[in-house]
Amino acid sequence: MNTHRPAGALHSANITPLARLDIPGGGEVVVKDGHAFIGHMSPPLGTSIYDVRDPRQPRLVAQIAPRDDYSHTHKVKVAGDLMITNVERHRRHFYRKGERIEAVTGELTARLGRAPQAAEIAGALGVTPGDLEELRAGLARGYSDGGFRVWDIADPANPRALAYVPTGGIGVHRFDMDERYAYISTEMEGYVGNILVIYDLADPTRPREVSRWHLPGQHVAMGETPDWPGQRHRLHHALRVGDILWAGCWYAGAYAIDVSDIAHPRTIGSFNYHPPFPEPTHTFFRLAQPIAGRQIALMIDEEHDHVPGQPHAFLWVMDVAHPAAITPISTFHLSETDSPYARAGGRFGAHQFQERQVGSLVFATWFAGGVRAIDLADPETPREVGHYIPQPVPGHASPQSNDVDVDERGIVYVIDRDRGFDIFAFNG
Repeated sequence: MNTHRPAGALHSANITPLARLDIPGGGEVVVKDGHAFIGHMSPPLGTSIYDVRDPRQPRLVAQIAPRDDYSHTHKVKVAGDLMITNVERHRRHFYRKGERIEAVTGELTARLGRAPQAAEIAGALGVTPGDLEELRAGLARGYSDGGFRVWDIADPANPRALAYVPTGGIGVHRFDMDERYAYISTEMEGYVGNILVIYDLADPTRPREVSRWHLPGQHVAMGETPDWPGQRHRLHHALRVGDILWAGCWYAGAYAIDVSDIAHPRTIGSFNYHPPFPEPTHTFFRLAQPIAGRQIALMIDEEHDHVPGQPHAFLWVMDVAHPAAITPISTFHLSETDSPYARAGGRFGAHQFQERQVGSLVFATWFAGGVRAIDLADPETPREVGHYIPQPVPGHASPQSNDVDVDERGIVYVIDRDRGFDIFAFNG
């Protein structure tokens, strides 16, 4: 792995590049006590831990691999001396198409009046004919390894496994934790799509489920019926601030969940804007400290397959003084003219911001738009005050800045979805 200064000065403002690692892409980066914890998108890499006390010379100190090639561990969180890594089915969107082969075959047979050819089945599923064999193999193999793992990281260079907690379905996606509880987004038996399951970490070797929360319609085992197709309404993840969990729920929008009684989470507010806006709600997070005297929450959508004529995924600024009446204050958008890679290939729109407050600053990733530094000093007029767009690595048409964190020194860390890990200082 090579460490070098990024060569992206032509596409930055108010940024001092410090280091770049040429490493496989990641889904999340978390920085704590001079160490960066990275969850990688694909096996054979799972979790990497870097010593970043000298941010100009990051140093790999530990790596944890998934148990096999059928799971990825692309999300990670740390609190105190504990680390949690997810276990989720790798290429889950692809393998889910295998679950539709039988239904699609039946639909085509009825419409065509004959048995469909492989190319016709593949076309209806959005795959190539050569993919059908792997889809059928995945369907026969099934998947039952989803869950999460708990680690002791008192010595980050020597993480020690404490527990593995199986959940259900395709397993755990993004999540939150503190030193006492884990707020897990996972599929579970009897539900459609990811729900919230809260675990007590008082004994981290034996995490204990204490409660669940789900959207109305998800609990099909109890007779609920979803009024949406597939898993469009589901929990992406929930972040705790005080006694409220702030939850991004994909095409169901954003929810505020009271957990003052941890055994009985209850919805106290929501805000949904689908339709008309086309991109799903990824993250919802209330800032701990007011800005300009207002209780602010940030909300960001994740861009998927952009539909021409529709807005790209963007950042929302919300008033949450009254969680039962969540109200938009403003939005921040990026124009395709703000990145030379906007139409080069790959995703362009928004994805994520740092899940901690940094004064009035927000560092948000925009896939091919890189990292944008946004000042909310006037919440009604978010203002960009800096940006950094990494140059794409060979073989990729654009950067895919995926996740970002900021340490107590103000150093910014960004992991690319495909390849690359950048560290820089903000000069604003």
